[in-house]
Amino acid sequence: MDQVVPRARRERSKVVTLTEAAAARVSEIMARAEKPYAGLRVGVKNGGCAGQEYTLEYAADRQPLDEVIEDKGVTILIEPKAVLFLVGSVIDYEATKLASKFVFRNPNETDACGCGESVTIIPAEAG
Repeated sequence: MDQVVPRARRERSKVVTLTEAAAARVSEIMARAEKPYAGLRVGVKNGGCAGQEYTLEYAADRQPLDEVIEDKGVTILIEPKAVLFLVGSVIDYEATKLASKFVFRNPNETDACGCGESVTIIPAEAG
C-alpha cells in the first residue's frame, strides 16, 4: 500500500501589498496614535458616485475572519467582505504640494469617478 506523503503548502500570495512610501506613512501614523492598535483596517464600502469607496481606519483588535497581512513591518487587517474586491491591490502613499493621500492600485477596478474618491470594483474570482 502506498503511503500518502503530505505536500508542503505553497505560500499564499498577499491580498494587498504596500509600497515603501505607504508602509512608512502607516508606521508613522500608528506610532503617533493615541493608543496602541492591532493594525490598519482596510475595507470597501458602498458609496460615492462610482459606487464604492476604500476605507482605512485604526483596528482596535483582530476580528476572527480578518485577513491579516504583515508587509514591510506593518500589519494590515482586511475585512472579510472586502478580500475579493482587493486581491492583487497595491497601496501607495503620494504627497504633492497640495495634497497627500493613500492611493489604491487595484486590478479589479473597472471605473472611477472624476474626483477620484470612489471606484467601481468587480470582485476577483475565488480560487
